[in-house]
Amino acid sequence: MTDQPKHQLFAAHGVAAPLRHAVFRRIWLASLLSNLGLLIQAVGAAWAMTQMTSDADKVALVQTALMLPVMLISMPAGAIADMYDRRIVALASLSISLSGATALTALAWLGLITPNTLLAFCFVVGSGMALFGPAWQSSVSEQVPADTLPSAVALNGISYNIARSFGPAIGGIVVATAGAVAAFAANALLYIPLLIVLFLWNRVSAPSRLPRERLNRAIVSGVRYIANSPSIRIVLARTLVTGLIGGSVSALMPLVVRDLLHGGAQTYGIMLGAFGMGAVIGALNIGEIRRRLSGEAAVRACALSMAGAIAAVALSREPVLTAAALVIAGAVWMLAVALFNIGVQLSAPRWVAGRSLAAFQASIAGGIAIGSWGWGHLTNIAGVEVALLVSAGLMLASPLLGLWLGMPRVGARNEDAEVLADPEVRLSLTGRSGPLVVEIEYRVAQDNARAFHNVMQDVQLSRQRNGAYGWSIARDIADPELWTERYHCPTWLDYLRQRNRSTQSERELYQSAIAFHVGPDSIRIRRMLERPFGSVRWKEDTPDRATSEVLPVVATAAGSST
Repeated sequence: MTDQPKHQLFAAHGVAAPLRHAVFRRIWLASLLSNLGLLIQAVGAAWAMTQMTSDADKVALVQTALMLPVMLISMPAGAIADMYDRRIVALASLSISLSGATALTALAWLGLITPNTLLAFCFVVGSGMALFGPAWQSSVSEQVPADTLPSAVALNGISYNIARSFGPAIGGIVVATAGAVAAFAANALLYIPLLIVLFLWNRVSAPSRLPRERLNRAIVSGVRYIANSPSIRIVLARTLVTGLIGGSVSALMPLVVRDLLHGGAQTYGIMLGAFGMGAVIGALNIGEIRRRLSGEAAVRACALSMAGAIAAVALSREPVLTAAALVIAGAVWMLAVALFNIGVQLSAPRWVAGRSLAAFQASIAGGIAIGSWGWGHLTNIAGVEVALLVSAGLMLASPLLGLWLGMPRVGARNEDAEVLADPEVRLSLTGRSGPLVVEIEYRVAQDNARAFHNVMQDVQLSRQRNGAYGWSIARDIADPELWTERYHCPTWLDYLRQRNRSTQSERELYQSAIAFHVGPDSIRIRRMLERPFGSVRWKEDTPDRATSEVLPVVATAAGSST
């Protein structure tokens, strides 16, 4: 599958290096089994649907039912993963999927499955996996060192695609010999090893100094972070487009087998296995591709190769040729998705990692889910061959997006910076006191005005993605050297979070802005309570009702820690 020597695979930066770490290795092996079960169930569900109805829309909706929950609940799932113990979240989400798979097995055993029932329980299983995904992926950085994180991301993709290589073939055999009910039962049983491994994982996490956010505020914080991160926005947009166009292969695979190849469940399993085998090849070579090509060049090459492979699947009537095309399609699909995934993982700091990965999952799953419905509808009108050829044409044109949305350069993981001491306060503040208004005065030489203003545009994005609202920069018309940066946070607690969410690179950005300051005095920082009445003691001897909730404060003289 790859010409890399074995010792290179296990070298410090080799694709298998994360397997040296026991926790990651155990979870990875167990997730391989759960992925195997999920793929076996997918074969059973898709084939059962083709037996119950000839409607292409219904067949394609099986894929939609499994993927749509990822789009719908990924952001709440990511917020939950960032707010709570990721191990507990993963256990709870797997329990939901296990319950759905068990109920589906029981109904199939009793012969009570209908197309709508099948779709409903696929949705339940998909919902559990949608909740599981952000907690699992964002916990990878806790299982391996930072230098092996890209390899760990690739290995997680390999896990799914090893299962895709063998699961569909096994699923085809299981369905052909024992029926769909056996496929559903296998999925339920194969969740159990991962539940056991996660239960035994002794996860150590440093407790946060500040109380956790409420769920709705955590979701808003995640959305604002992504909205103010140009690099992540670009990656998510490219991911969505790739899912919309490239999802045609998985969505229409049962119809390709039935209508173009005139095969049965076993042929369907083999075709999916060919796609999965290609994906394994692609994942094993992700490191080499990243070394040789820039992000944009790699994504462009993947899109062009995928276009040719989809066209070959549409035109082929020979299983061998179709399988060969699917190997290529699987390899370049996996490479593209892994590149997008790594781009998000290495761009997001730890505090918002779950929400950023949830947005990535929503983009790829939403693209596939919406695209699957669209490709099924087009197939009803024009047939499988035409639908796939349209998909190939759109994929061929997709690199043009790079002219407007070029893939950003991805470097090292954007790690969190040192925790700052709380600023000095002389009012009795509670966590809910606010809004907090922050004003920072800079004195900048007039010759540097334009350069300073350009730097402050980046500062604006940084402040806003970390929790600042109403940011502005103003210049004094009577004293042109005087500039005032202003923003507010809803509460004192939100302000403490905002100032400690900045990464090391953002702290360096703030220092570059401060470097423009001239004059004998340092920059001036004002932190003001916009609605101060609750902080005023009308009688000196009457204690403030909220004093018992006052957060501990530590004085700091660091002017740059705004």
